[in-house]
Amino acid sequence: MLREDNGRKKMQGLWNLKDNKTFWEYAGIALGTLVYTISLNYFLLPTRLGEGGVVGLTTMFYYTLGIPLYLTNFILNGILIVVGYRFLGKKTVIRSLWAIVCLTVFLKFPVIAVYHTDQTVIPTMVSGVLTGISMGIILRCGGTIAGSTILAKIANRYLGVQTGSATLFFDLGVAAPMVFIIGFQNTLLTILQLYIAAVLTNQFLARVGAKKAIFIISDSHESIAASLSNELHQGITVFKGRGFYSGKEQTMLYLVCTSPQLTKVVPIVESVDAKALIVVEHVRSVRGLQMHQLL
Repeated sequence: MLREDNGRKKMQGLWNLKDNKTFWEYAGIALGTLVYTISLNYFLLPTRLGEGGVVGLTTMFYYTLGIPLYLTNFILNGILIVVGYRFLGKKTVIRSLWAIVCLTVFLKFPVIAVYHTDQTVIPTMVSGVLTGISMGIILRCGGTIAGSTILAKIANRYLGVQTGSATLFFDLGVAAPMVFIIGFQNTLLTILQLYIAAVLTNQFLARVGAKKAIFIISDSHESIAASLSNELHQGITVFKGRGFYSGKEQTMLYLVCTSPQLTKVVPIVESVDAKALIVVEHVRSVRGLQMHQLL
């Protein structure tokens, strides 16, 4: 009986792991690195395009010396992880290590079929789209692929620069010198690919799983706050203010929610007060206590 109980507990532990947020974050990072590997092996390298960051350096070694990408990627990113540990914290570094391991493994997979075309702008755009999506997934799950993404996350955390834009800035510093290896035309295509990837990374982070900050001004603020609190199961901050033009005292409600929750907020507010003022803003990052504790 004791062995059966222990067996059940182990099975329950494995089952609970599937429902664990951390499990899905690690799975998401693995998926993101797989998509990024497809972008590299099937579109970027066959077109002889460059890249930014550490991956850009690995492509340099690959084009000039024939050194496999997985080898230089693992060594160079391992060095940058040490730098990232000081600035990004243990959680991000562990997830970044997981991303590097996944990327190293996926890069060793044999390439089954390569897309060939004389229209080099097509694989350029496809690579940019896949890279942007993959970076968005990895960053949304709390990881990085090291390289320029670590520097970008540091810039985002301490300077407030959008992660995709900061990544593009650091990537261009590596991509520009590649003109002497891949030629002027392919360097321009590389810059186009990096730009597409940066734009899509920003859009992905802004829309998928991103937080929204909501300001609500209404005379029925008590009823609105009660309805939202019961529906969203989180706290709401109340501010006292005064209209400059009217001189009237106003009460403002403030809360942070996800995009799916936002679809519930607006109808709830309008059902209580159709004339309520609702202001919604994108939130680049939320740190500190959990939202229901903080607000």
